[in-house]
Amino acid sequence: MRLLLVEDNVALADELLADLGRQGYAVDWLADGRDALVQGATEPYDLIVLDLGLPGMPGLDVLRRWRADALRTPVLILTARDSWAERIDGLKAGADDYLSKPFHPEELALRIQALLRRAHGLANQSELKAAGLVLDEGRQCVRRGSEEIALSGAEFRLLRYFMLHPGQILSKTQLNDHLYDGESERESNVIEVHVNHLRRKLGREVIETRRGQGYRYAGAAEAGG
Repeated sequence: MRLLLVEDNVALADELLADLGRQGYAVDWLADGRDALVQGATEPYDLIVLDLGLPGMPGLDVLRRWRADALRTPVLILTARDSWAERIDGLKAGADDYLSKPFHPEELALRIQALLRRAHGLANQSELKAAGLVLDEGRQCVRRGSEEIALSGAEFRLLRYFMLHPGQILSKTQLNDHLYDGESERESNVIEVHVNHLRRKLGREVIETRRGQGYRYAGAAEAGG
């Protein structure tokens, strides 16, 4: 999953980039509201973490412009301002969630997970479940019944994206755009390599190849927590 972090506090941004990277997210970082306005609307982000007190353009103005232009990407606001009026302003502007500084990194991680599931119609799931598998996002492994299957970092990121899009055909371009940040070097066959690794661990039937189209994760999402 690819995130945009818009935060002008360099120390906090460095901390968040490290934390989110360990959680398997590809993250682009910007510190200026004007840059965020353009990049947030043109790059295929799965979620945006947006500070309010930004140089160039205030975060609320950026968010209002995004929503006025019909950008539907989930936005989680970070702010040092802790008043009900400002929270209400943020929600009215189109924020999907709100987190006041200081916050615990685990709370941010859980809120991001919840927003991503909600965006894909899986709000009732406490874990990602599809095709007989349960993904443990905290430990970055997958379970099939009582069997626990270890995953590499790249395998975890790819499987999480598949499980958030069960039954959908996903092209290699789409997978590349959502699994790597804008600065990453990408080998042409990297997705194919990681798909083959997952098939060896999970079974070939879990991920179907659609010739000329891409890949499809078999099965539908399973309800319940």
